[in-house]
Amino acid sequence: MADSEAKLTDVPVEGGEPKISKRQADKDAKKAAAKAKKEASKAAAPAAKSVSNEPVDPFKQGWLKGVYNEKPVKEVHTRFPPEPNGYLHIGHAKAITVNFGFAKSYGGVCNLRFDDTNPAKEEERYFTSIKEMVAWLGFEPHRITHSSDDFDRLYDLAEELTRRGKAYVCHCTGEEINRGRGGKEHGSRSVCSHWSRSAEGNIEALRAMRDGKFKAGEALLRMKQFLAVKPEEYAAAVDDAADVKKEKARLKSLAENPALWDCAAYRIKSENYHHRTGLKWRIYPTYEYTHCLSDTFEGISHSLCTTEFETLRPAYNWLLEALDFKTPSSEEKGPMQREYGRLNVEGTILSKRRIAMLVGGATVGGTSEPVEDVADELDAVTLEEDGDTQPEVPSSDAKTNGSSTGREIPPVVRDWDDPRLFTLVAIRRRGVPPGALKKFVLDQGVTKANSNTMTHNLDSSVRTYLERTVPRLMLVLDPIKVVFENLPDDFLEEREVPFDPKDPAKGTHKIPLTKTIYIDRDDFREVDDPDFFRLAPGKSVGLLYAEHPVRCLSFTKDNSTGVVTEIKAEYGSHLSAGKARIHWVGESAAHNSPVRAEARIFNPLFKSTKPNELDWKNGGYYNDVNPESEVIFPNAMLEAGFREIKDRAPWPEEEGEAHGTADVSSIRFQGLRTAYFCMDRDSTEGKVILNRIVSLKEDAGKK
Repeated sequence: MADSEAKLTDVPVEGGEPKISKRQADKDAKKAAAKAKKEASKAAAPAAKSVSNEPVDPFKQGWLKGVYNEKPVKEVHTRFPPEPNGYLHIGHAKAITVNFGFAKSYGGVCNLRFDDTNPAKEEERYFTSIKEMVAWLGFEPHRITHSSDDFDRLYDLAEELTRRGKAYVCHCTGEEINRGRGGKEHGSRSVCSHWSRSAEGNIEALRAMRDGKFKAGEALLRMKQFLAVKPEEYAAAVDDAADVKKEKARLKSLAENPALWDCAAYRIKSENYHHRTGLKWRIYPTYEYTHCLSDTFEGISHSLCTTEFETLRPAYNWLLEALDFKTPSSEEKGPMQREYGRLNVEGTILSKRRIAMLVGGATVGGTSEPVEDVADELDAVTLEEDGDTQPEVPSSDAKTNGSSTGREIPPVVRDWDDPRLFTLVAIRRRGVPPGALKKFVLDQGVTKANSNTMTHNLDSSVRTYLERTVPRLMLVLDPIKVVFENLPDDFLEEREVPFDPKDPAKGTHKIPLTKTIYIDRDDFREVDDPDFFRLAPGKSVGLLYAEHPVRCLSFTKDNSTGVVTEIKAEYGSHLSAGKARIHWVGESAAHNSPVRAEARIFNPLFKSTKPNELDWKNGGYYNDVNPESEVIFPNAMLEAGFREIKDRAPWPEEEGEAHGTADVSSIRFQGLRTAYFCMDRDSTEGKVILNRIVSLKEDAGKK
């Protein structure tokens, strides 16, 4: 009854407003109050800031912003300091991008410095390649410098360090030095008898090293850091005052850091010819000695490097403080070192030593020659290369310490720029645009944590980048000839097609449809299948950019191989449209069509997804090489529009390629329904060689 009464009250009284229930009235009142409150709040709120359309600067965000705020100088000055003893790899792309990009974002400059302090391992080809890769990525160094520019000054400072009692000449063998440093287990440590030699005696010995009075391995200048500090000197006592505890904790962290166990500063080299200074020097400075001083000489404000150098930061600061280039516990004076996480791409080989084995082959199972450089034996001082977990026998590409006898392993790749590798020259040759590589690096982020990713993520990033930046062409990898029986011999239908249907700015071009065309072998089956939507006997299929479909009438095969060599077909409006459209290339002498090509399809070099865990010491890695890492289609055909694409390269026109660094790898395009490709440097006037950059998303499920 109550419900009936409630409903009756909603009926309007004659000549008046409808009545509503008390419940509905309360509900309406609450809504009105909420609306009024919202309006009042909106009126009281400050005007919303307009949203900026400016792109976010990644170098002014997060960790990098914090680094700048630690040392907010007016003139930011960074450097990229590679050793010219090998080709740069994908990890260096991050180092280049971070150092140059950071400086640019804060209105500063970045030097390219060659750390050329090990003459036996340096070659001109590496200097040239490094400069080319920096330019290819779109960066221009403020200055190109060499550590060897300052060899005289570095030596003078070595004498000054020795004069101050901060360095000494050691005559120990590598084994004795390692034992004094506690061995591989880092046990109890002790200094040698040479540690307490007078400053004058050490300077005399250092000059004897310089003047050739010692052979390689007979003397070594070591920095007098914290090797002599005993555990009892920093052992905490119950009654220690707060400041004493703090100082002991500081001393403990320094004394227990292997990077401060009296590292080498100068060593004698028997192969002492230097490409810039000739035979002037018999002794050469180490990285640990040179790096921070070169930063100081060049006025570097922010010395940015990867986190494996973090344990070396105290040694970096120690030397600068010892020579008054830096104030203890302060970043106000001198360069400031900070470390970011490196870029690790799983499935890649980045070690120069291992790539040399892939390029030049290797001899395994023999006996290695002794190492001449005592400093090279100090494993705790030197940093392992990317991916190295154990010493290996060097390849035949680096004969210096080669193996005398053993099993020969043949080369696996063509050269250091083989597209299956992840050196920068290889990535460039494969056709990856420099802008895509930089975007991939920055998308991983720059923080203290390592950026760990997979090769398929790199491919996905590159694919997305290419999608809207390169033109589209028809490419037939494995062609079958198709002859239209119902067309005259001189039939010609020119079709005007876009280089990119979604980007009119890329323009259009004409392709010939004639009596004879070529389709891809994958688009034909001898026996039809209900789930197959392309060409088969009696079945119709559409042709991309053509007005009418085609239908297969018959086909012929090579008797000796059983391979289909020709398809007889018909073309016209009388045919059913079919459920798919396939790509093709027309045959026309007047249009110089098709363009003959060889297409190289690259797949992972190893069957394992973790090739660094293979047996590199004994040659077991060779058994894991993927036999399908390179698949070649020697008779591929391109449509005639390729010539215009070639003339208008680079695609895309950006980064370093827009400013004179473009080579044939910048001739890029999407092969419709196939993959993204670029032109290879092996191409000749008579034959185009193509490299697959990345596949299309549709590959796996194409029907």
